[in-house]
Amino acid sequence: MTVGIVSPGHMGAGLGFSLVRGGERVVATITGRSARTARLARDLELLPDLDAVVSVSDVLLVVTPPAEAVAAAAEIAAAAQRTGARPLVVDMNAVSPATVTAVQAELAGLDLVDGSISGGPPSVVDGTRLYFSGPRVAEVLTLSWTGVEPISMGGDVGTASALKMCTASVYKGTAALLAHAMVTAEHHGVLDAFLSDVGRNIPGKPVDVARAATKAHRYVGEMHEIAATQADAGLSPALFAAIAAIWRDISGGPLAKGDPESVNAAMPAAEIVAGLLPRG
Repeated sequence: MTVGIVSPGHMGAGLGFSLVRGGERVVATITGRSARTARLARDLELLPDLDAVVSVSDVLLVVTPPAEAVAAAAEIAAAAQRTGARPLVVDMNAVSPATVTAVQAELAGLDLVDGSISGGPPSVVDGTRLYFSGPRVAEVLTLSWTGVEPISMGGDVGTASALKMCTASVYKGTAALLAHAMVTAEHHGVLDAFLSDVGRNIPGKPVDVARAATKAHRYVGEMHEIAATQADAGLSPALFAAIAAIWRDISGGPLAKGDPESVNAAMPAAEIVAGLLPRG
């Protein structure tokens, strides 16, 4: 089995390293890439161009910046047409299900497995989870992965990316919230106190969301106050204006009609979701 990597940056080269360590032949090209990429891809078999990679690969793992996913699919399709090769394409990019549909259209009939990544490059840390979905998902799961946990999300292309968008919204969104809060705290002279306090009351379970929903109507005004405070620090108020709109929507849901002590701690997550927004 030969696996091609498009393109071998920090994560792409890390996935390649995982497979090389497992005994797979892994190829890539670094033509036009930086010296850093060349260093990251040192464990891979390097070929002169994309056509060469596509022509010898049974499976292509595509790991590009999200904005380049559709263009990369078009380039792969063109290379496949020029070489007559038909590799199984595994799109590992952090993109929406709708973008995966656009990627599939650009591939012009090449088979696609949708993939997503949760964690760091396997060349840096073990335990990264790789989620895959699509009709040929079994072929990807049986690659000689090392240091990662490959997980099937079923046969529907787009499912793995939907999961990524949900998890990334929390992981990257939380980092953005923290960045805004730190800048605001420094502006108002409370950075040390903020860092000492933050983290003590962060919701970590679905039931925490249910309890917060019972106070949604109070949160709407508070979010606007946060937006104003951040605007004083030179930040855009748009982030917390949008969060205020979320709490406004939740304030019309069934859970908002209760109070924190009325929430059943054993309530299933699906029931909580059903109670967050207005019905009908």
